[in-house]
Order: sequence, then structure tokens, then C-alpha cells
Amino acid sequence: MCEPTTSSTIQPWLREILRSPGGKHRLVDAEGPDGPELRCEELGVAFPIVDGIPVLLLDEARTL
Repeated sequence: MCEPTTSSTIQPWLREILRSPGGKHRLVDAEGPDGPELRCEELGVAFPIVDGIPVLLLDEARTL
């Protein structure tokens, strides 16, 4: 059985397959001003993680 996901962690199997929607680049775990996020250094954006779910929408991304 899988461990429950918290707001700051994502299941390892999910982290391996997540990619940036803007260019399919690798995402890096980070702590942003509003909490945990996934950063795409190539695009210069950070996607928030809300209740353990990454919001991978470019309209919701924060510019780095």
C-alpha cells in the first residue's frame, strides 16, 4: 500500500514521471515563498504543490 502524500512530498514513482508542461523538462523539488513547489530551471518557472498535488499549469506557475 502507498504512503499518504503530504503537502511537501510527492510519491517517488510520481516524481520520476513528472515533467514540465511547457517543454517536458525535468522538475526539481524546492521550497518557495508560498510553500513546496516544483521548479523548472529551463523555463524559469515554479509550479505550486497544493495538498500534495502538483499544479502543472503554466497559468498558475510563478516566475523565478
